[in-house]
Amino acid sequence: MYIRHTSKTVRGKTYVNHLLVESVATPKGPRQRVVCSLGDLSPRPAGEWLKLAYKIETALCGQGELFEGADGEVHAIVAKVRQRQARQWPATRPAARAPAASDEELVSVHTERVTLERAREAGPAHVGWQFCRRLGLEEILAAAGLDEKSRRLSVAMVLNRLIAPRSEHAMPDWMRRTALADIVEFDFERLENHTLYRNLDKLYPNRARIESALTQRERDLFGLDTTVYLYDLTSTYFEGQAESNPKAQRGYSRDSRPDAKQVVVGLVVNRDGFPLAHEVWAGNTQDRLTVGAMLDALAKRVDLKPGQTVVVDRGMAYDENLAQIAARRMHWLVAARQAERDALLAEFEDLDGFEEIARQPSPTNPSQVKSRVRVKAGRAGGQTLALCLSDGREGKDRAIRDKHEKRLLADVTRLQTSVANGRLKDPAKIHERLGRLKERYPRVARYHRLAYDEQQRRVICDPDEAKRKTAQALDGSYVLKTDRDDLTAEELWRLYMLLTRAENAFRCMKSPLAERPIFHHLEHRVDTHIFLCVLAYHLLVAIEKTLLDQGVHTSWATMRETLKTHQIATLVLPTDQGMTLKIRRPTTPEAEHLDLYRRLAIPSEIIRPRKTWVLQGAADSD
Repeated sequence: MYIRHTSKTVRGKTYVNHLLVESVATPKGPRQRVVCSLGDLSPRPAGEWLKLAYKIETALCGQGELFEGADGEVHAIVAKVRQRQARQWPATRPAARAPAASDEELVSVHTERVTLERAREAGPAHVGWQFCRRLGLEEILAAAGLDEKSRRLSVAMVLNRLIAPRSEHAMPDWMRRTALADIVEFDFERLENHTLYRNLDKLYPNRARIESALTQRERDLFGLDTTVYLYDLTSTYFEGQAESNPKAQRGYSRDSRPDAKQVVVGLVVNRDGFPLAHEVWAGNTQDRLTVGAMLDALAKRVDLKPGQTVVVDRGMAYDENLAQIAARRMHWLVAARQAERDALLAEFEDLDGFEEIARQPSPTNPSQVKSRVRVKAGRAGGQTLALCLSDGREGKDRAIRDKHEKRLLADVTRLQTSVANGRLKDPAKIHERLGRLKERYPRVARYHRLAYDEQQRRVICDPDEAKRKTAQALDGSYVLKTDRDDLTAEELWRLYMLLTRAENAFRCMKSPLAERPIFHHLEHRVDTHIFLCVLAYHLLVAIEKTLLDQGVHTSWATMRETLKTHQIATLVLPTDQGMTLKIRRPTTPEAEHLDLYRRLAIPSEIIRPRKTWVLQGAADSD
């Protein structure tokens, strides 16, 4: 049921009336039938009309506890409806009389005609909605100035990204195919995609405010650490040319799509993986140029304090970036860039004295044990250095070096052949070719002496075995450096490894939350699309964190598949009184559903049963 507003002007005076209306099935399709007139409800806010209609519907359906607790207005309306039903269905036709609340518990049903209709997946949406309420997402959206309809649409769009990501064009159909309308109490039947596009435009100017409030709420709710900020970057590509978006540029693609335009996304998370701030830049933006802007964004969203530590990857390990962090009286921890690492290896010439870090199971997969890591700390230039040797990276580094060395030697052989055959005689051009080879293969060129003997007219390529053996001994090594002097080598390594939380956030947003590819072309809608993915990730990490605190290592993707079998359906019961009782209710949760609900501390009852009486002729034509 719902309330329809009507008005009529007679002799210059406008009369307002509100009608209680219900949808009924007819042979010609669904139709709206007026239940009764409610008079002028203008003093009551329009947002309360749906609540009033729901109270009346539940009272008419015989839910005694709701009816008894209803206010006098609801009692009066229900009595009025009963009187109208009595006039429409006189006592001479008792079979068509709607049962009273007192005799509704016992009805005679034609069992062979009992059916089940409108079964909808409900479990994942129920969990997502409960965590939206736990994080106070609707209250945060209201504080940002969004009206009730925009808030419900925003929540529905975030839940779509969490459960079964679709484009805004396909979202309305998905919402109608699930029990989302029953759970969030919003009618999606007439929802069109352009309404969702307009809702993106309303969210766009409020992103920073929403993100800041959500971060504060999570900090209070989960007691999150505020001493470490983990910053990383990724890229997300477009389908199409996106000519209307100046940020859509070609650059270094982390998605292995150099052919497509992209944007760069920066994200800061805390040590538990909760997002703190994000920014979107043009696709050709260098990593090192984003640090200052991200620090400014972070300062607006969270309370930056002196002494906190910022952890970044080697792509931002430049002096100017570290100076920007230090200027805010914060500490930094980075991985040295490859060239810088080689220069620092002299500090660790003695390969003895390494401390082996105790191997621990993966936090998300206890059956997977991490590879062995050895660390050794030292001081140089007022900084703390930690050389890390990882067995897991050793094979990878060796494979990369062998591949580059084969390519280098193949190119050198072609150059030697050209010189020997006399096709290339100019010494300047030969030296230029050698310089380009050293530039192209810097990782392995230093292990060979490349030169041109002008007297013998031949290209020399002599391996430096001493340097090669040193490189082999340091395969799988990397150097961490920080301005802090209160951390051991193991503590430095463990702190830097937290950066994988940011990498995991990107993996979640790209795969289960479908951040990529981007189909929007307008800049503000692209930014808001990414913002929706970040909001969905807030829910995802809150759900997984709740389970991890109990020692349960289950991903959201696994939970989502498990919960799909918990549904909401309408049970259709044709009675012997000439009417059909329809009960909209959830299925009985199975043991695996109950276990998840218990661990997540959310109710197992998705919605309370909702009863509706309809004439059997109308019900049969449904």
